[in-house]
Amino acid sequence: MSMGAYDEDEHERREAKATAVDTDFDDERTQYHGKLTFDSGDSAEALLDQFKRIKSQ
Repeated sequence: MSMGAYDEDEHERREAKATAVDTDFDDERTQYHGKLTFDSGDSAEALLDQFKRIKSQ
């Protein structure tokens, strides 16, 4: 059989493989415990001043 040529059995095997749906995975949600904190950072004015300093360098 030359490269790229295949018979009817190979065609059916590839078609079955392409249409199969893999349902073998964990469908349960993972629960996380803890807390989330974030820092709102500097004020808008302080950030603008920092940007101006960086831009002028």
